[in-house]
Amino acid sequence: MMLVVMAFGVWILGWWINTRLAEGPNAQTRAVKLLIPTIFGVTLLLVWELVVRGLEVPLVILPAPSLIAVRFANSIPILWVDFAQTFIKGALSGYLIGCSAAFLMAIAVDRWEFLRLGLLPVGNFVAALPIVGTAPILVMWFGFDWQSKAAVVVVMVFFPVLVNTVAGLRETTAMQRDLMETYAASYWQAFFKLRLPAAMPFVFNGLKIATTLALVGAIVAEFFGSPTVGMGFRISTSVGQLALDMVWAEIVVAALAGSLFYGVVAMVEKVVTFWHPSQRG
Repeated sequence: MMLVVMAFGVWILGWWINTRLAEGPNAQTRAVKLLIPTIFGVTLLLVWELVVRGLEVPLVILPAPSLIAVRFANSIPILWVDFAQTFIKGALSGYLIGCSAAFLMAIAVDRWEFLRLGLLPVGNFVAALPIVGTAPILVMWFGFDWQSKAAVVVVMVFFPVLVNTVAGLRETTAMQRDLMETYAASYWQAFFKLRLPAAMPFVFNGLKIATTLALVGAIVAEFFGSPTVGMGFRISTSVGQLALDMVWAEIVVAALAGSLFYGVVAMVEKVVTFWHPSQRG
């Protein structure tokens, strides 16, 4: 019980420190903005550790962070192979294929009105289909290796990127488009000089949404058939073996990979759309 009381004290202390930092004169500095989430994360892990050990929670219910860290350190070769199979082969390849196809299709939809009227409603219908329904079908079509996982990712990321890109290409005002016409600009000149730059924030919004969908899609697809490697395969088999520390180790890998993936796309967005108000300091 003493550990539970300590956990409560740690939480109060972390809350007090973050409140002082957030309300202090240096709250908007980069150092404080990094320090606050770091303190919050460390506090959460300490509370988790103390509560689990204080209440003697069984491993099969919730392992302590220290046990997860030990399992992570001892399973790095296995975790790396799973990461390469799921993220690099399945999620990343499907992401690149799906986003590229969605961008090209968005240009076609913007160019021909009948595609916008006919394809987007179908796209909204397909995007609403549950992954647990489409993944088994795609696994049967494309086999149990990474190709089927990439196919699931393509389906998941295609329409969010398509819808955001189409919305971005229509973001320009009628006055801006009329101005390009007075300059006798062709469709492609107006596209590259006006409409595509204006659409970039929307495009990157879709790309950032797709980073999360890609990893989730690849992991879930592995639940329905995969080689004896992969994050989804390892999670599924570890749950059956009641090895919850391994499950959480895979979750940590997925969280780190997803955060890094999102961060890379956000960094590229900052470089490409440096002129946009959202990117100005």
